[in-house]
Amino acid sequence: MCTRVVWPDANGAVIVGRNMDFNIDLLTNLWKLPRGVERNDGVNGKLTWTAKYGSVIATAFDMVACDGMNEEGFAGHILWLAESHYGKPAEDDVQLSQALWLQYYLDNFKTVAEAVTWTEETQIQIAELMDPIRRTPPTLHLAINDATGDSAIIEYTDGRPKVYHSREYQVMTNSPTYDQQLELVKQYEGLGGNKPIGGSTLATDRFARAAYYVGRQKQPKTQLESMAAMLSIMRNVAQPFRIPDPGKPDASQTIWQTVLDLTNKRYAFESTTRPNTVWVDFNELDFSEGLPEMKLDLVGKMALEGGIAGNVGTQFKAVGPLMNKGLKLGLKFLQVASQKQDEFAVLMKEFQGMMKAS
Repeated sequence: MCTRVVWPDANGAVIVGRNMDFNIDLLTNLWKLPRGVERNDGVNGKLTWTAKYGSVIATAFDMVACDGMNEEGFAGHILWLAESHYGKPAEDDVQLSQALWLQYYLDNFKTVAEAVTWTEETQIQIAELMDPIRRTPPTLHLAINDATGDSAIIEYTDGRPKVYHSREYQVMTNSPTYDQQLELVKQYEGLGGNKPIGGSTLATDRFARAAYYVGRQKQPKTQLESMAAMLSIMRNVAQPFRIPDPGKPDASQTIWQTVLDLTNKRYAFESTTRPNTVWVDFNELDFSEGLPEMKLDLVGKMALEGGIAGNVGTQFKAVGPLMNKGLKLGLKFLQVASQKQDEFAVLMKEFQGMMKAS
């Protein structure tokens, strides 16, 4: 599920595309977050920080930051990786909730190099959330990129962060792990091998198609051309709505796409179910400390007829304290549910045993 592509030399601009593939609507909205917001890790409060940079993020259920860019042109993207294993952090370990993983990076870093150094030095532990739909923790990895064209992928497969850092790492999909993806893509025609590039929804085929097409772009004359070219690549690697494949009940489809200009600071969003394209230009946004956190209601306003479209930077609205409190409580519930999953499993097994005995 999901694809991220970086075009680091689009006539002087760094352009990034991202597909969000999921099997249900994530009720995604955009949020504008100012500098100066005080946050904690969402786990035990051992890690606290004050946001250095303002950002625009796309959320899942208004609780989890899954895509976004800050005012310095540093961006990040949460994708699915089935092989993820975050380990069991000790009580005194410094941890970071999955819900705030991306937000920490957007709040604190200007470049990929800074983020990689911090990740490798701290060996930060990622605390899982409970997915309320599947009733299991999501398995995620993180891609980061910046206005210099630098890129990194951060994966947890043995409880510790594995960082793949290079400007050459332009494409990221899902399974298998990134080192294996880099080897697999070499077998395809035009990428080092002679195997025809596949057109399926498999992560390996999407990786190959994205790598092939981003490496064959002509230089754009305008920002519109560069972002349109990236959107065409993302549409090529998108997953169609479909009946699940045999043995894959959770088959995903592309539910939205983003295209980011990290150099000129534009963030564009397109939904596959609410067919309008919207964007915000950061030079028109105010991220000053002391301003409220503001939300752009995409779920309600990206209607087929009469809905918002185009530049929507002036349409963010402040969120009331009651909603903020409710979102924090909801996030806390998912965190606690994840931490107690072992106890829950034991109780369920005991209960099922009692039912069979009766």
